[in-house]
Amino acid sequence: MILLRHGQSEFNLHFTATRRDPGIVDPRLTELGHVQAMEAARRLAGERITRIIVSPYTRALQTAAPIVRSLGVKLLVNPVVRERFAFACDVGSPRTELERSWPEHDFSAIDEVWWPAIEEPANSVIGRAALFRAEMAALPDWTDTLVISHWGFILCMTGKSVTNGEWLRCDPNGPAPEQLTWRA
Repeated sequence: MILLRHGQSEFNLHFTATRRDPGIVDPRLTELGHVQAMEAARRLAGERITRIIVSPYTRALQTAAPIVRSLGVKLLVNPVVRERFAFACDVGSPRTELERSWPEHDFSAIDEVWWPAIEEPANSVIGRAALFRAEMAALPDWTDTLVISHWGFILCMTGKSVTNGEWLRCDPNGPAPEQLTWRA
């Protein structure tokens, strides 16, 4: 499968510059983030993708938009592939708000409040990634799946730190990463 980190968000822009949480809840993509999403759509156009799984955060949904238009593949919203809950940006938008903003997508499988109430321990994200790996490995067509996710989740899936708009391949049948380094 292919794991794609969402494009640059308002949070990423400010946090990268200051290393401080700017307090932006469920941030949107920046202009650069939209460019990264369009570039990802262009680069992924030649890939065989029949399933797109996306995190419910706005930045991931915005990243998915040009890819969905380009490939004509319906996306599946799945909070399992969300970011580790540790900053203001990890407070999401309620399901009803997402449904109003994105009427073309089905949010019926997620709870109204789908993100954790308190900071999520790193081992919780590792567990989510392991569960997702097992679910994907059980599918005969996992190779045709694009997952639009976040830095922490992709780190737990691959052991690799990716930048905004970067993607890489992941074999869910391969070994899980042994050692993870979480940045502060």
